[in-house]
Amino acid sequence: MFRNILIAVDLSEVSADVCARGVDVARHYAADVTLLHVVEPIIIDPVYDVLPAIPVELEERHVENARRELAQLGSRFGIERARCRVEMGSTKAEIIRLAEHLRAELIVVASHSRRGVGRLLGSTAASVLHAAACDVLAVHVRE
Repeated sequence: MFRNILIAVDLSEVSADVCARGVDVARHYAADVTLLHVVEPIIIDPVYDVLPAIPVELEERHVENARRELAQLGSRFGIERARCRVEMGSTKAEIIRLAEHLRAELIVVASHSRRGVGRLLGSTAASVLHAAACDVLAVHVRE
C-alpha cells in the first residue's frame, strides 16, 4: 500500500516517537522513508522603523545544526543520511511540496495536544492533513 513515506519532525523530544512510528509502518510495507525537518526563516518585525542587525550566518548555522541533529536521528532508526532532508521555508508548504515531489503515499507528523489559542490557530498536523494529496498519520504525542 505504501511505497514512499515522508516523516516530518520538529527535532523536539517527541521526534524519536514520531520517527519510530513512521519507520515501523515503513517496515510493515517495505517502504522507502525520507526524514524531513523544516527550518522556518527568521523574520524580523521592525519596531520604530529600526531593523536590528542579524548575522547572515545565523540561519546557516541553524540549518547546519538541524542537518546534524536530523542525521543523528536518522542513523538511530536506520535511515541513510541521503534520505534525511532539511528544507527552509513554511513548514506546512515544505512538507506538502516534498511529499508531492517524492510521490509519498503517507506523511507522518506529530499531533501535539493543543489547548486554548493553539487549538484555535490549528497545528502543523491539521494543516498538512487538509492540504495533503496523500494519507497522513498524525502521531499523538504528549509533551
